[in-house]
Amino acid sequence: MGTATPPQAVKLFVGLISGRPFLFEEAAKTLSDLFGPIEIFSPFYSWNHTDYYQDELGKDLKRQFLFFKESISPDGLSEIKEKTNELEQRWATATASGLLRPINLDPGYLTPSKVVLATTKDFAHRVYLKKGIYAEVTLIYHGRSFETLSHTYPDFRTQEYIELFNRVRASFTKSLASAGPRRK
Repeated sequence: MGTATPPQAVKLFVGLISGRPFLFEEAAKTLSDLFGPIEIFSPFYSWNHTDYYQDELGKDLKRQFLFFKESISPDGLSEIKEKTNELEQRWATATASGLLRPINLDPGYLTPSKVVLATTKDFAHRVYLKKGIYAEVTLIYHGRSFETLSHTYPDFRTQEYIELFNRVRASFTKSLASAGPRRK
């Protein structure tokens, strides 16, 4: 019989998608107030992989990832998704843009072995957490790099994203090693 142990801390990130440049800075400040200092700001990537968000977010979309300095427990992901959903709603109400959702906030976490995203949509490869929030393993680490899965989103399949997550993983893994063994 296995023995339950506390989970290892994970690296929180939030992916932002918007066509409104000013919202990236505002979102970073708000997210930092909620989740602590941001350690890594990714470059801005063009987000043109599908027109899925066009009606809600508009055109000429950009994506940026924010990786937070403080590690979290993975069981906090559903609450984090609830908070980011509330923020999206707040900005939709406050921004007189005519858009249903001027910014999309995708929280997730990185471990040495995987990248996990939170979502409100159920599907065969997603696991229910609580309060209408599901988790999806989007990338897995194998050999010397993250790899995609059959359900991985098109943008997460790009070499740019995989290289970014590999760099963050290397840094995070080093910080875990310097922290020493996990406490029980």
